[in-house]
Order: sequence, then structure tokens, then C-alpha cells
Amino acid sequence: MQATEVTVNQLKELPDLARSVIEFAGPMRILLFKGDLGSGKTTLIKNICNFLSVNEEVTSPTFSLVNQYRDNEGKKIYHFDLYRLESLEEVVDIGFEEYLDSGNWCLIEWPEIAEELIDHEHLLIQLKVVGAQRIVNLSKQSNGG
Repeated sequence: MQATEVTVNQLKELPDLARSVIEFAGPMRILLFKGDLGSGKTTLIKNICNFLSVNEEVTSPTFSLVNQYRDNEGKKIYHFDLYRLESLEEVVDIGFEEYLDSGNWCLIEWPEIAEELIDHEHLLIQLKVVGAQRIVNLSKQSNGG
């Protein structure tokens, strides 16, 4: 398992962090974002989408569960927020596994409820608030672990 840690002191550092996340991910297209409410998951995803050349507004899919964006080449990027789901069955019902199998970027906030379905290589991004800083841990995971 490869891992690295990045400290973010100011919002203006987020575009560089987004680039670092994408570079660290390499060929992986599934990114799991974990962290407390307000830790910056959605804000980081907005910066990642900007780096991936998404030209539309990136918003949290809190109520829709998944938003679909397109980059400037028309490739799909999926943004999930699984916070409100209460069972694995609900995750399956939204077609979650088909999204994972698509080969497209899947940016997943609150992935805990769906982790047993994620048997693909993925990047785990853990955000932690420490004072005014964000500590961001990146670790490559394979086959659900």
C-alpha cells in the first residue's frame, strides 16, 4: 500500500492538492473521501473536478445521491454523497456497482456504507481538521482493502 500525507493551511492551496491527488491516484478512477462534516470533502472534490476540466457547477449530491459531470472531452465524472443512505440495499438500488465498473471517475463522499461493494483498486482520501489546517492522508487500496 502506498500512502502520503499533505497538510493544507489555506484555501488557495487546494488546486495544488487536487493536482497531487490526481497524480497520486495514477490509473485509479475510484476515489473515496472520508472525514467529519465540514472537513472539506466537497470543496476538495470541486477542486479535483476543476483540475479534470469540468466546466459546469460542481455541487454536493446530498439529495440526488449522485451528480454527473462531463470534462471538456465529454468524459463522465460521477460524484456521490452516500451520507443519507441507511442500507447496502439502497446503495445497490442506485446502480452503484455499474458506476464503479464504468471506468469513469467516481468521487465518493461518505463511502463507508458501500465499502463491501468496492472491490476495485481505489484511492482513500481521509481529511482531518486540526486547528485551521486540514491534514489529508492519501492511501492506495486494492480489492477492498
